[in-house]
Amino acid sequence: MAAAPIVEIDPVHPQPRLVERAVAQLAAGGLVAFPTDTYYGIGCDLFDKRAIERIYQLKQLPRDHELSFICADLAEVSRYAIVENAAYRVLRRKTPGPFTFVLPATRLVPDLLLRRQKTVGIRLPESPIALELVRRLEHPVISTSAATPEGEVLIDAHDIKERLGHGLDLILDGGYRPNEPSTVIDLTGPEPRVVRQGKGDAADILA
Repeated sequence: MAAAPIVEIDPVHPQPRLVERAVAQLAAGGLVAFPTDTYYGIGCDLFDKRAIERIYQLKQLPRDHELSFICADLAEVSRYAIVENAAYRVLRRKTPGPFTFVLPATRLVPDLLLRRQKTVGIRLPESPIALELVRRLEHPVISTSAATPEGEVLIDAHDIKERLGHGLDLILDGGYRPNEPSTVIDLTGPEPRVVRQGKGDAADILA
């Protein structure tokens, strides 16, 4: 399989025709690499089981590895996750931003993404490209870091093409990304809990 084409896109004001090209790939079951406010993400349609399987194969992930997904706004988050008042306050304060929030899943989340705990990881990144993809597709997009099966995170579109391009359908080049993951915050308990410290500062919600 030929390596995916690279398309340069404005990370602040993404060109609509390029967003549409990427959305067409997602809607057709394709895998698209795109910049976020942390790593580059590899994404697919939340409801395309075959595309999700392709992500697991491309990154050689174990089946119990949880994949997070991007929502367009808080209203969409509340369709896919149970958001209590305290969690909603945290989301309002911290989104959009470099966080992944662990929340109880609703029945709309495909079984393939659920583990025993029935929780989901949801992102609302400060990334015009990522949010525009979700808006135009009209439902969430899976997002996992653009990393090799060995765990090396790729922060440049050309490296992504070289190492992972054989398994992708399109790469949106928004320039270099800092090598920083999102901060993962578990909102399923009585108090917010940091599962992984990354780019996002959670000190104010833990106080």
